[in-house]
Amino acid sequence: MMMIIKKMIFILLVLVSGNQLVAQKYFTKKGEVSFFSHAPMEDIKAVSNTGSSVLDAANGKLQWAVLIKSFAFTKALMQEHFNENYMESTQFPKAKFTGTIDNMTAIDLKKDGEYNAQVSGVLEIHGKEKKIATNAKFLVAKGKIIATSVFKVYLADYGIEIPSVVKDKIAKEVEISIKSNYELLDKM
Repeated sequence: MMMIIKKMIFILLVLVSGNQLVAQKYFTKKGEVSFFSHAPMEDIKAVSNTGSSVLDAANGKLQWAVLIKSFAFTKALMQEHFNENYMESTQFPKAKFTGTIDNMTAIDLKKDGEYNAQVSGVLEIHGKEKKIATNAKFLVAKGKIIATSVFKVYLADYGIEIPSVVKDKIAKEVEISIKSNYELLDKM
């Protein structure tokens, strides 16, 4: 009888701790990813609202992915050139980030407030991977979690070639902005 009680307590502890781990994971599948570049020829801006992200608050692990073809431009021709000539989105359909919030212990996702985060990891664009480090902000208000970050990337770092005809008219650096409205994974 004592053995059965010990097993039941053990199972109960596993179930309780398992629920706590699940409750510490957050998710979005409507994350906003936008990019902007200022250049003499023309400013280029596009937005996607279909980014997916998972955040494990227990260890600070963070993953992001966005389909390249999901970026919307104001001009259809610009979108076509972006997908076919620059990003080759058929061959490289996604941009991905896998990393860590390095100071996760300083962020309380259950307490209202604004928290600064240091994020580091590997950004993959156009089939090329590069380590990056950037800052992010977490705004926690009434149970809602909004994470934002802005950082710059150089096109050459990711093997994105600019045709020589327009080389002097297109920016070599792009500013990327990310916004996530996270929800508990068990609510999805």
